[in-house]
Amino acid sequence: MSTFRGWWWSAGVAAGALGVTTSYLAAGILRVREAPVVAVGEGAVALTPGPVVDWAIATFGESDKLALGVGMAVVLGLLFGWFGQLAQERWWAAVTGFCVLAAVGAVAVAAKPGTQLVDFAPIAVGLVVWLLALAVAAERLRHWEVADVGDEESEQATHSRRRFLGAVGLVGVAAVATAVLGKVAAGGRRAAEESRNLLRLNSVTKPPSPVGVGVGVEGVTPWRTNAEDFYLIDTALIKPTIEAADWRLRIHGMVEQEIELDFDDLVSDDREITQDWITLNCVSNEVGGDLIGNAWWSGYRLASLLAEAGPLEGADAVLQTSEDGWTCGTPLAALMDERNAMLAVAMNGEPLEIEHGFPVRTIVPGLYGYVSACKWVVDMEVTRFEDITAYWSDKGWSEMGPVKMSSRIDVPSGSDELTEGSILCAGMAWAQHTGISGVEVSLDGGAWQPADLAEVPNVDTWVQWRATVDAPAGDHRLRVRAIDADGTVQTGAVTGVRPDGATGWHTVDFTVGA
Repeated sequence: MSTFRGWWWSAGVAAGALGVTTSYLAAGILRVREAPVVAVGEGAVALTPGPVVDWAIATFGESDKLALGVGMAVVLGLLFGWFGQLAQERWWAAVTGFCVLAAVGAVAVAAKPGTQLVDFAPIAVGLVVWLLALAVAAERLRHWEVADVGDEESEQATHSRRRFLGAVGLVGVAAVATAVLGKVAAGGRRAAEESRNLLRLNSVTKPPSPVGVGVGVEGVTPWRTNAEDFYLIDTALIKPTIEAADWRLRIHGMVEQEIELDFDDLVSDDREITQDWITLNCVSNEVGGDLIGNAWWSGYRLASLLAEAGPLEGADAVLQTSEDGWTCGTPLAALMDERNAMLAVAMNGEPLEIEHGFPVRTIVPGLYGYVSACKWVVDMEVTRFEDITAYWSDKGWSEMGPVKMSSRIDVPSGSDELTEGSILCAGMAWAQHTGISGVEVSLDGGAWQPADLAEVPNVDTWVQWRATVDAPAGDHRLRVRAIDADGTVQTGAVTGVRPDGATGWHTVDFTVGA
């Protein structure tokens, strides 16, 4: 009956929610990271066209995973409700719907690297619970429909309604309970955090920021970025949780000898640790954006490790693979030249946080992260660019990804209250692996004026700058451009982030009061 459609919808949603949370619980008990919903979500991210990914990053920033999660919850809720309505007259259609969803989850799980038979168990558990929970709710609801045939509600109808509402309520409570238990059972993160907290990296130092790197202007971004403030862009809905004792790295492909390392091999006394201040950029950083950070990184030079493997003639790339299956193609030359490309184990003197790639990630100065910065790295295949594809290059991004020179105005901001006279301006500039030799500012399209630069310890970090401009009362527009160590002036041509990074001069509009 049409008056019962809303209750059938509710029954479908409750049954669907219980199936999802039960599969999550099963994944936690079996130590399966790729719970079905997670696998589907990451699969959706992998299949999303590049322009849509760009839009999501630009729109949601570091909240893109939350937005995806909310979107998936809404879509699943609508599907579950629809399946519940189908069950009112065509039970087989509802069963088919749940089976199709389970099949989608199975395909997504099968697409992940290193999939084992046990990884499909949560899907089977979730499907069984879906069908059983819907069957129980449907049986109660049908009794209520049969009993509720008169103009006045009978005692039997009242009893049937209570039985149905009790069943739906019980399913809902069970869904919440299994979600909580699933969180508890998914102890992988706790174990990884314990491993991180107990880790002692005796060769790692924690120096203060070098003298002279700041320009002393309030409102300018700190030269050193704390881990909690460092930008986070990756494709993992659930961050991989690897204990240091379980980490392995395989270096293979076009090499004289394959190498396998565990964490103890990597941090052994036989290997010399390397440490440096290095600024990292995301290729999705818009002109004037904040997807950039600078930290003290500690690790082991990739040039030495790759030399042990002995790359063969003709190799020009290394296909890096993360534990979650994400890939990037990195120029072999950039990993073996004089730059301090490393397998990093610490950030700002502390073991890497899980979100930043614990226990080991790749750092390559001068390259955007999408072609170099592989978090949770577990595999490196020495190969040729013509023989591989990688996550972002498959979506239309450039293969090489060298960082483009850029600069940014932090002070003044558009909301600052200013009075006429000398206006203090300051910000950041960067050209990793080349260095910045100058910064210039222009007010209202006038002549370019040189800014003062702070000190930097090397060419792989950003630099703070400051300048003053004379501004009368009224509205003004300030522009900034940088000059690199080779004398090249930052281009003012405006391009978007695709396919290899944004260009253009950062501009800030502000108003000066009388």
